[in-house]
Amino acid sequence: MARPATPDDVDAICRGLPEVELGISWGDRPTYKVPTGAKGKGFLLYRMPHKTAVDPETGEEYDDLLVIHTPTLEAKQELVDDPATPFFTIDHFNGFKAVLVRQSRLGEIDVDELTEVITDAWAARAPKALVRKYFADG
Repeated sequence: MARPATPDDVDAICRGLPEVELGISWGDRPTYKVPTGAKGKGFLLYRMPHKTAVDPETGEEYDDLLVIHTPTLEAKQELVDDPATPFFTIDHFNGFKAVLVRQSRLGEIDVDELTEVITDAWAARAPKALVRKYFADG
């Protein structure tokens, strides 16, 4: 396994993709968006603690959740169903193309896998021409 992922890797991966900016959405939540500017669409959001996502053992609201967009509901389900990954979903996200992951559990996957999941999220929200150019250049 490559190096385990860390919360710092999230910022590095997001900022390493073209035309990404850290803005806000859902009121005041830090959100990575593509493209930069007013037309930016969020692809990764730092979710505030909420009663819809609680630790089943303690009942405490998770305070370190990331919401990562997925290209399709099938892609979401694959991530959620894979017991080797920390990705999950909650009823509040039924029918929504996104997975949740606790920052404290990112080390259960490696940087390469986190990069792939975030890049897929970016590509699903970025303008198609930008995605084509990125993958053609890469």
